[in-house]
Amino acid sequence: MKKLSRISLALIVFAAVLWLPDLMGAGPTGPKGDLALGDLLGRGSWLAFAVAFAGGFLTSLTPCVYPLIPITVSIFGARKAGSRGEAALLSGLYVFGIAATYSALGVGAALTGRAFGSVMQNGWVMGGVALVLVVLAASMFGAFELTLPASLQQRLNRVGGAGRTGAFGMGLVAGVIAAPCTGPVLAAALTFIAAKGSVALGLAIMFPYALGMGLLFFVIGVFSVSLPKSGAWMETVKSVFGAALLAMAGIYLKDLLPGLKPLFSAAPAAALLAAAVAGAGVLLGALQGSFHGGPNQRALKALGVTLLVGGVVYGAGAAGARERAHAAASFVWLHAEQEAVALARAEGRPVIVDFWAEWCAACKELDRLAWADPRVREEASRFVKIKVDGTESTDEVSAIQERYRVQGMPTVVFIDSAGREVADRVIGAVDADEMLQRLRAVQ
Repeated sequence: MKKLSRISLALIVFAAVLWLPDLMGAGPTGPKGDLALGDLLGRGSWLAFAVAFAGGFLTSLTPCVYPLIPITVSIFGARKAGSRGEAALLSGLYVFGIAATYSALGVGAALTGRAFGSVMQNGWVMGGVALVLVVLAASMFGAFELTLPASLQQRLNRVGGAGRTGAFGMGLVAGVIAAPCTGPVLAAALTFIAAKGSVALGLAIMFPYALGMGLLFFVIGVFSVSLPKSGAWMETVKSVFGAALLAMAGIYLKDLLPGLKPLFSAAPAAALLAAAVAGAGVLLGALQGSFHGGPNQRALKALGVTLLVGGVVYGAGAAGARERAHAAASFVWLHAEQEAVALARAEGRPVIVDFWAEWCAACKELDRLAWADPRVREEASRFVKIKVDGTESTDEVSAIQERYRVQGMPTVVFIDSAGREVADRVIGAVDADEMLQRLRAVQ
C-alpha cells in the first residue's frame, strides 16, 4: 500500500511538472511567480480559488493544526449546540473569523508591497527572501521547531470562550494557534502577494486559503465526524510544504543569477526531463521518507528532495527559456540606449524606453499583460523600442536610470517624434488596454 501511494504521488508530481512550462508561461520574458493564478483570476476561473482552497486544506492536515481541531470545536461549543443549524452557525463563524484575519493579512501585504515595491524588486532583498524560504523549509522537514509556549496556545485557543462571539474571536486568532505549520506557508504566500502589490490578488489567495483551512473545523462542528488518528501521513503534508518552499527559493535564485539562463533549454524535451527528475525524487522518498531514520533513509530523503526541487526549478527555467525564444522571434527590443535614441531622431520616430530586470516580478507582469498583447505590438511597431536591463547594477545602467530619473522598475518612458519626453510615464504593471491608450497618445 505504501509503495502504491508513493508511485501515485510520483505520477501526480510528474504530471504537474510536465505541465509547469505551460502553466508558468507568462509573456515574452519569462515565468510568472503565481503559477498562472493571475491569469486564472483575470479569466474569472474557479480554478484560482480551488488552488488557494487546496493549500489551506493541506495546512489543516499538518501536525500543528490537525490535532487541535476536535479540541477547538469543543471549546467554542459547536458539539454542544442545541440544533444542527446552531452548530453550523458557530462553526461558520469560526471559519469566517479565520478568513477575516487572513484576508486582512493579504490586503496588508498587497498595500505594503505597493508602498515598498522598489525594495521588493531589489536583488539583495529577494536573495534574502529566498534564504528565509530555505530556513522555513528546513522547519517543515523537522530541522527545528517553531512553537509557541503551551500556555499561550491554550489562552489563544480560548479567546472569547463559547458561543457565537467566542467562535468568531477564536477564528480571528487561528493563524497564531496554527503556528508553526501555518507560519512558513503563510509567510511565503504573503511575500508573494507583497511582491505583486495587488489587493485583489491578496484577497483571492487568502480568503479561499482560510476557507480551506477551516473546512475540517466546519465539518467536525456540524456533523460530529471523527477524524482519523494523526500519524506519518501528516509528515508527508509537511514535506510537501517544505519542498514547495525550497522550489520557490530556487526560482527566486534562478532569476537572481542571469548566468544560469544558458542552462535552461526551450526544447519541449526539457519539460519531460524536469518532470522525470521530480518524479524520481518522489519515488526516492522526497515526500514520504524521513530525516529521522537511519543514515540510508536520510540520504535517500535528501537525494529525493534535491531531485524533486531541482526538477521543479528546471521546469520553471524551461518556461522562461521558451518564452524568451518566443520574444526574440516576435518583439524586437534594442539595448544600446544612446544609439537607439539617435536612430529615432534621425527617422523622426517616437521612442519607448522600458526599464526592466530579471528579478523584477512586476516587470514580468507588465510583459505578460501589455507587451505580449497583439494590439499593443501592432501599435508599438511605429516606435523605436529600447529595453534597459537592470538585472545587474552597472555604472552604465545607473547612468541611464539617473538620466531618465527612474526610481524603480518597471518604468516605461515615452519620447515623442520631436524628441521630447512625454510627461505621462508608466510605473508598475498595467494591462494591455491602458498601455494601448498611452501609446496612441504619443505622436
